[in-house]
Amino acid sequence: MSDQTYHPSLSQLRAFVAVAEYRHFGTAAARSGVSQPTLSQALAALEAGLRVRLIERSTRRVLVTADGQRLLPQAKNILEAADSFVASAAGTGTRLTGPLRVGLIPTVAPYVLPGLLPAVRDALPGLQPQIVEDQTARLLDALRSGALDVAVMALPAGAPGLVEIPVYDESFVMVVPAGHQLAGRVDLTPNALDSLPLLLLDDGHCLRDQTLDLCRSVDAHPLAGDTRATSLATVVQCVAGGLGVTLVPESAVVVELRRGDLDTAHFAAPVPGRTIGVVFRSSSGRAEGFRQFADLIASVSPVAAIDVG
Repeated sequence: MSDQTYHPSLSQLRAFVAVAEYRHFGTAAARSGVSQPTLSQALAALEAGLRVRLIERSTRRVLVTADGQRLLPQAKNILEAADSFVASAAGTGTRLTGPLRVGLIPTVAPYVLPGLLPAVRDALPGLQPQIVEDQTARLLDALRSGALDVAVMALPAGAPGLVEIPVYDESFVMVVPAGHQLAGRVDLTPNALDSLPLLLLDDGHCLRDQTLDLCRSVDAHPLAGDTRATSLATVVQCVAGGLGVTLVPESAVVVELRRGDLDTAHFAAPVPGRTIGVVFRSSSGRAEGFRQFADLIASVSPVAAIDVG
């Protein structure tokens, strides 16, 4: 086939965009929901059809060639246009149907999904959600690349080209070992964090950043330690084991305190907290459908929802 009649498939373009975004074949394949050989074959077919090397591969790194950099924005535009076309044809501008790639941050997913997924089945029986749990930065990358359709995360995301719909506000609650001197208090100020052995999630989690921002806002200096974890459940278990205290979002309290040997302390007004919302590309053409999705999350929110109407 000559390059004059060659027409790349959308799967080939998606493979190119994913590899260019993640610079790693394994990660790109996982984010795209395909096997690595399938992804590699799609990219190779695209390069062969175009007779252009888009990606430079080696055993140590993946680089986007100059031609790849030049063609990448066009590939993204084509995929965006195709997604918008399919959405319009299916009527998903006003009602979500078919596959929907949904990203959630780890401090939201375990507490929202148990209510959200059954609600989706009831309210949107034609919707086929595909769930990706990941940290904020990678979810935003996946949104921009087209690997995700919508994400649920802490706001503001502050990324150009994305629309944010606030869904619910939630307070931060201090979790302490049972019998701790602060257990049961409802009048804490952020200054109470000063000199406490504060346990944090690992780098990249927005809850970690929000907690540190809160400490900096009152010039509090919690005791530094080497304990870190990639899940809130592990952090809470460390608290139960007497290793320190932590802050958790209000939506997580009921689930995480089932583990026993724990108590809580609450802040006085103004209570520190965060806003959770949905984020999607402004060019997607599915704003009404995503607003409906936000309404659905609000209806099952474990805390008081914002009016997203």
